Amino acid sequence: MPTGPVIGDITLPNRLFAAPMAGVTDRPFRQLCKRLGAGYAVSEMVTSRRELWNSLKTSRRANHDGEVAPIAVQIAGTEPQEMAEAAAYNIDRGAQVIDINMGCPAKKVCTKWAGSALMQDEPLALAIIEAVVAACAPRRVPVTLKMRTGWCQAERNAVAIARAAEAAGIAMVTVHGRTREQGYGGHAEYDTIAAVKAALRIPVVANGDIDSPEKAREVLAATGADALMIGRAAQGRPWIFREIAHFLATGEHLPAPEVLQAKGWLLEHLHEHYGLYGEHAGVRTARKHIGWAVRALPGGEGFRAHMNTLDTCEEQVRAVTDWFDQLAGTHHRLPAAHPGGAANHDLIEQQA
Repeated sequence: MPTGPVIGDITLPNRLFAAPMAGVTDRPFRQLCKRLGAGYAVSEMVTSRRELWNSLKTSRRANHDGEVAPIAVQIAGTEPQEMAEAAAYNIDRGAQVIDINMGCPAKKVCTKWAGSALMQDEPLALAIIEAVVAACAPRRVPVTLKMRTGWCQAERNAVAIARAAEAAGIAMVTVHGRTREQGYGGHAEYDTIAAVKAALRIPVVANGDIDSPEKAREVLAATGADALMIGRAAQGRPWIFREIAHFLATGEHLPAPEVLQAKGWLLEHLHEHYGLYGEHAGVRTARKHIGWAVRALPGGEGFRAHMNTLDTCEEQVRAVTDWFDQLAGTHHRLPAAHPGGAANHDLIEQQA
């Protein structure tokens, strides 16, 4: 697959990116996606509020120990100076790219006028961009921007903001093809992303509803984007990146992963997850990842319910091992999703 976009002095290894998702794209998940074909993965959003930087949640999100470069950290906030300081704070902790969040539709974020709410206040959005770029430029750290098409159907101003961002020094723009009003409902549209791409010289990344190799090819053709960002479709299926890469390169589908191969990836992920969160929090936060991995498989819903009764890392690992070994007794490769299996999105977290 061709190399990906160039941002600053960094040439990304390919054009398939893992989207930042709150509660999902921690370091272990980013590492897993990179191992399975993602050329780039952005962290969960880190708050710009200094008083929260020493909180356990923020310290975990700012932990990049052993992470494969490039390390990209997304920051969120409403005050230009706070955002500039947050950028410097994260660069000191290993960030090689700073991403500004103007895409998160979550109510708790937008009510504070952060995330996609900033698209309603273009002067403030530009002031934040300029402050963060000014803080990062002396460190030679590129700044990127993730946004939506606009606040609502009548206010789709992505092109205007993208042009201003490019002029202010933003190195790459990602556009989720929905307004904030849409949340994650309806369908992503790609005409606005194509318009942003036509208006800019810097790389543009398309995001929204990319859940198969065919859809990836369709979105690239529709938008002319330089890269694709994949979010919810990677939950429980992190090998989607290598599947898409193979299809774009050859026009052919990779066979489904072997059951025992998928088991190995999940167990490796779990051990890294426990290492970051510890036993108590690790067991509880691992449940959703295990649930996503099995939800579309035969017997997956029952196993997910059983998983929620286990309280130790050892019990989880043993249960996952036994369950996949049993599945491997009847299936060499992961079977296709059973009816209704892939539609269980009750665990889906917010994508920034």
